[in-house]
Amino acid sequence: MQFIALFKFRRKPTAKDFADVKKVVAEAQKEGVKIHFQYWTLGRYDSVWVIEARSEKQAMKFLLSGPSFAVSETLVAVPREQAVELL
Repeated sequence: MQFIALFKFRRKPTAKDFADVKKVVAEAQKEGVKIHFQYWTLGRYDSVWVIEARSEKQAMKFLLSGPSFAVSETLVAVPREQAVELL
């Protein structure tokens, strides 16, 4: 399953914050969570990630261990071709 995670920074992140995120990402990847893209963005959200996990529970576990300097909103992503098949 694919997910879009939208992050809004609560405060300016530090170098230590990013080191902590790097550790969490490495652990998640060992457990099978794939981070396909990480973008920093302008606008309502500060960062957008595209991730893949086996289930909603696995994605939730990963995202709950995420950065304390940000709040997130997560969306389930369905490829366009699969969504069209549902019509």
